[in-house]
Amino acid sequence: MVEGKSLYFQQEDNLSGKAVYRMRIQSASPDRLVFDTENVDVVRYLGMPIYRPGGMQSITFLDRESQDVWRYYSLTRASKNASLLTAGREASSVNRAVAFYRYLADIPTDKEPPASP
Repeated sequence: MVEGKSLYFQQEDNLSGKAVYRMRIQSASPDRLVFDTENVDVVRYLGMPIYRPGGMQSITFLDRESQDVWRYYSLTRASKNASLLTAGREASSVNRAVAFYRYLADIPTDKEPPASP
């Protein structure tokens, strides 16, 4: 990963199908990684458009605290033009963030209940 470089990836989900995202590396060093992502495709929910390109953005920070400990935090925003179908999905967002954390921390994802019902 190189600072300033954009990488593209496709993500598929059981409700929204496939969408392409851009990841830009803002900072990359042995002790810190900062990257932002945004959708470059329309994101759909059950076939209906919910986010226009650029409508879903996030920035993620990974900072080394010690040899074996990393600090993780992330902010996500949705465009004010997002579909009303995106409202009321807080539990889904929480569970996705926790799943990502569990993956990074090597915690088995099938051993603990969802973080949010």
